[in-house]
Amino acid sequence: MTTFEAILLTIVTASTPLLIAALGELVTERSGVLNLGVEGMMVMGAACSFAAAVTFDSTLLGVAAGMLAGALMAALFALLVLGFAANQTGSGLALTILGLGLSGLIGAPFVGARRDPIAPVDIPVLSDIPIVGRLFFEQDLFVYASIVLTVLVGLYLMRTRSGLTLRSIGENHTSANALGLPVWRVRFWAILFGGACAGLAGAYLALVYTRFWSPGMTAGRGWIALALVVFAAWRPGWVLVGAYIFGAATVLQLHAQAAQFGVPSQVLSAVPYLATIIALLLLSIRHGRAIGAPGSLGAPFVPDR
Repeated sequence: MTTFEAILLTIVTASTPLLIAALGELVTERSGVLNLGVEGMMVMGAACSFAAAVTFDSTLLGVAAGMLAGALMAALFALLVLGFAANQTGSGLALTILGLGLSGLIGAPFVGARRDPIAPVDIPVLSDIPIVGRLFFEQDLFVYASIVLTVLVGLYLMRTRSGLTLRSIGENHTSANALGLPVWRVRFWAILFGGACAGLAGAYLALVYTRFWSPGMTAGRGWIALALVVFAAWRPGWVLVGAYIFGAATVLQLHAQAAQFGVPSQVLSAVPYLATIIALLLLSIRHGRAIGAPGSLGAPFVPDR
């Protein structure tokens, strides 16, 4: 394998958890709910997936545990913002703080443990094509699943009746409720889907990307996933593009540090996050207005009972 191929493969693995988490948050925000707890759900998914995988020696159970942890955290958020009409911003921040603390407690006994790498799916003949072969035809199942998920989310939102219902609720929940649409139920399932995706992204970090557990291992990726949704203007295709751009920035700054360019490592480590801020700023200038998610995100919806 050449150095160029290795860099491309690393970019794919670095981008996959961002893509999965951002797709889940996109669906949540399309329903008119802003969940700032993605970071907390991701790190809980990472801790629970690694703990389950090591305890039961099963990657499959680890993935299931990660998704379940993310979904349970999301259910708590839904209970607060839908059931008790709590402020979405405050509840999301509280969810992140809770996830960071609770994940450290759950993962403490597993610090120092390691998991074997997951074997990639090798497609005969096609995987032997120079550069392109390993990049497209010799990846792990999570990578292929993330691409399929991008397509399915796009089709669901734009081509299905329930997707239209979800988008209508996100645009104007008051009118949707007056028309008899199940606003509370749709938003609840959208929030749960976002939590399961965040948990899956965390499971990928712990079981595939690093194959170990350490406190705070998400390192701000949940916040980047939130920014990617805005960067993509709530379109799945652009979420895919944005995730790979940030993944490339992350990997390239690591190689720049290894090459010892004479720039402080702290500055290089900040490059991916700086690139995200610049991208959001340029997008805001292009639209000529402050960017806001679809729907009424500032005031939580109180369902009629």
